[in-house]
Amino acid sequence: MQSTIITTVFMPLALGIVMLGLGLSLTLDDFKRVVNYPRAVAVGLFCQMILLPLVAVGVAHLFNLQGALAVGLMLLAAAPGGATANFFSHLAKGDVALNITLTAVNSLLALFTLPLIVNWSLVHFMGEGQVIPMVLTKIIEVFVVVLGPVAIGMVVRRSRPALADRLDKPVRILSALILLAFIAVSVAKERAHLADYFQQVGLAALTFNLVSMAAGFIIPRLFGVLTKQAISIGMEIGIHNGTLAIYIASEVLKQKEMTISPAIYSLIMFFTAAAFSTYMARRAGSDEAVAPASAP
Repeated sequence: MQSTIITTVFMPLALGIVMLGLGLSLTLDDFKRVVNYPRAVAVGLFCQMILLPLVAVGVAHLFNLQGALAVGLMLLAAAPGGATANFFSHLAKGDVALNITLTAVNSLLALFTLPLIVNWSLVHFMGEGQVIPMVLTKIIEVFVVVLGPVAIGMVVRRSRPALADRLDKPVRILSALILLAFIAVSVAKERAHLADYFQQVGLAALTFNLVSMAAGFIIPRLFGVLTKQAISIGMEIGIHNGTLAIYIASEVLKQKEMTISPAIYSLIMFFTAAAFSTYMARRAGSDEAVAPASAP
């Protein structure tokens, strides 16, 4: 009974809190802002929707991941960014407005692309007989759990901006704690196999994270996107909504083993994102310091 309460009540409620935190930072202008950053948004969406799944497939094959672990990695590739990406982008002196825009657009698109990527992954990595279709009721459930709290947060932001500002930081902190709790629960359930799973997934998750974050920064720069915006895209591509990936793996697909890859990745990404944001912030500070001296 305790396990049922956790999976059927706590997890949807916790994910709802995470998505509420995202909604508190969104306005309709964030969706309209796409026209202001056409190149940055286009490159960011290309990296998120096309490049990321391809990288995940390559990493899964490179490290010879088992079926469920590989699908778990693909779940991460299909999941959009979230409030955590916005937070680290702020620390790295990135364009947080662009982050919010990308998160908003990605979150909407993911509701349609995620089922396609997941079902393809199930066929590719686990065999056609292992497909677990995301039936209509489950798709509606994901829509409600994801979009409902986001809509509520946006309404609060529009009608009570001062309240939204007061709630923003506590909800962000709570969201991070919820993600860490999900990681702890997922790892605890598989603690007997933890060393084996980390041996199988740890290096693959780290590689996927580093390649994603690097590609998210370098590719935009190659297309002439400003450094500040490239930082934001790097964070958006390298930091995923692990809570959503874990929820779908355990509650929609009913495959507990699939939660291992998102859990380990989510733990790793906190350290890599902190290192990247610290480096970029220091570099930005150095550039600002030398700018007056180089001026005529």
